[in-house]
Order: sequence, then C-alpha cells, then structure tokens
Amino acid sequence: VQLVESGGKSVQAGDSLELSCGGPEVTISDYAVGWFRQAPGKEREFVASINAFSTSSAIGDSVKGRFTISRNNSKNTVFLLMTNLEPEDTAVYYCGRSRDSTWSLSANGYQYWGQGTQVTVSS
Repeated sequence: VQLVESGGKSVQAGDSLELSCGGPEVTISDYAVGWFRQAPGKEREFVASINAFSTSSAIGDSVKGRFTISRNNSKNTVFLLMTNLEPEDTAVYYCGRSRDSTWSLSANGYQYWGQGTQVTVSS
C-alpha cells in the first residue's frame, strides 16, 4: 500500500514547482499528510505537513516563506507548492500519511509513504 508522488523535475533557481501526493490505494481524507525530503548523503528532513481538515499546518524552517502545503480531500490529493527554488532544495521528496488526523514533525508519525519524486534545482 503506497502513496504516489508526482510533479518532480529539473528546474532553474528561482522557479516554482508544485508536487502532488495521493493514490488509489490509500485514502488520505481523514488523516494528516506530510512532506519530507532527502538529499544524497543527508538525513530525511521535514518539509511540511497539514492536518486532515486543513485547519493547521507546519512548514520547515528551511523552506518557510517559500513553500506552501494544501489539500483537496475530494480529490484525495495533497499539494506542495514550492516557489523561489534554490539549489539546496534539490532532493527526493516523499509524502507520508499520518496515523491520525494531526500532523507530526517526525517521520515516525507517518504510516504510509510514497516512493518519492526527484526535484533538481540548477543555479
């Protein structure tokens, strides 16, 4: 059982990109969903998370002011809008479905994951 991420590609610094997360096998409407990323040789890093009702969200310090998380439960999809991208944002981006309706900063709080989508930002 897996989520599916999409939207990753190679872009230039300063560009914007929107990632999507959903999947026919996993229902997300009653659960928080989070985005994490992992660059080569680095630990998985929290990026953003949103609760099941879109009433609360969290954004990682390194992307605050540039990234926005949102969701459309009727489409079983969560979005990550990334603006003013920097080369340091280059990573594989993963989405995860939480164990309940509240978001978590820790990857341990997420039960189902996708295989990731690659984002590469060139200077």
